[in-house]
Amino acid sequence: MKAFLLAAGLGTRLRPLTDNIPKCLVPLEGKPLLYYWIRLFERYGIDELLINLHYHPEAVREYVENVNTRLKINLFYEKELMGSAGTVFANKEWIGNDTEFVIAYADNLTCLDVGSMLRAHKEHKGVMTIGLFKAAKPEECGIVSMGSDGLITGFHEKIKNPPGNLANAGVYIADRKIFDIIGQEGKMDFGFDVLPKLTGRIYGYKINEYFIDIGTPENYSNACREWGKVLESYSFLR
Repeated sequence: MKAFLLAAGLGTRLRPLTDNIPKCLVPLEGKPLLYYWIRLFERYGIDELLINLHYHPEAVREYVENVNTRLKINLFYEKELMGSAGTVFANKEWIGNDTEFVIAYADNLTCLDVGSMLRAHKEHKGVMTIGLFKAAKPEECGIVSMGSDGLITGFHEKIKNPPGNLANAGVYIADRKIFDIIGQEGKMDFGFDVLPKLTGRIYGYKINEYFIDIGTPENYSNACREWGKVLESYSFLR
């Protein structure tokens, strides 16, 4: 199975920490964030990984060249940012004949059970399954409306007074049919350009494991404080 790891962001909110490294290489418990994504994917049967690059790409290349992993890692450099969906759609040929694949935003830290999420995706038979987490500040996130069966009925991207607190976690399992349904390429964002068009055909999956977006100083500080304790229960991530 293949996975996209979207890692091209500028990390402006984490400066000066990200002055010389991209967000995916910020340290947690003595290892870069990217290390934990690689270990997570190894655990749940991912064979091949595509990482997109833009900001300080040479730092990611150097790390990937030296990391010990069984994954086949492909790097895709973007001279200009293509957006989260733009990257995936530009590399649809890389998916080959695979029926489904994983998409994850590299600035999140999690010990998500990808296998459980994949089983839920196969059970629902939707075109996409979106990982969801309970947001402490829902007005700052992309919030979903969801039926009792998990079917997503609406998206509310960073609005005041959103109808709930279940937020898009930036972890997806997608069926290759999304390429035919959307039928376009170029610069695109999942939250604004793709997911709203799939309303009524995609399902939500509530993440019960540890999850945090480390893209702000406050969240990164929280992650640094909490992650060591989390690792005590997830030795495969060490």
